[in-house]
Amino acid sequence: MAETKETKETKNGFFTYRGLPLVRKGNEIYFGNMSDEYIVRMQIEETKDMGGIQVASKVRIFKMATDPTLPFDKIFVKSVEKSSLYEALDIACAWLGKFKAS
Repeated sequence: MAETKETKETKNGFFTYRGLPLVRKGNEIYFGNMSDEYIVRMQIEETKDMGGIQVASKVRIFKMATDPTLPFDKIFVKSVEKSSLYEALDIACAWLGKFKAS
């Protein structure tokens, strides 16, 4: 896979997007550094076939606190549902303050 300035693989094997780790396990994608105050969890709930490729058509996004001392009901700060992975990453970047000025 060719690296771009937006997405690349780090030395530890994780892909990054806008400088933050992007890790996928099954239908869940985690975006952000665990050392930061928040990360974003994206859960792919539905996919559709587009030319033989499965594409996310329903993604639930959660902004989560990384503080392990917080009670469970305080960990999830925000959530929203989007109709594509692109829209989900767009929201995740906004929530984590990763938009660059053009």
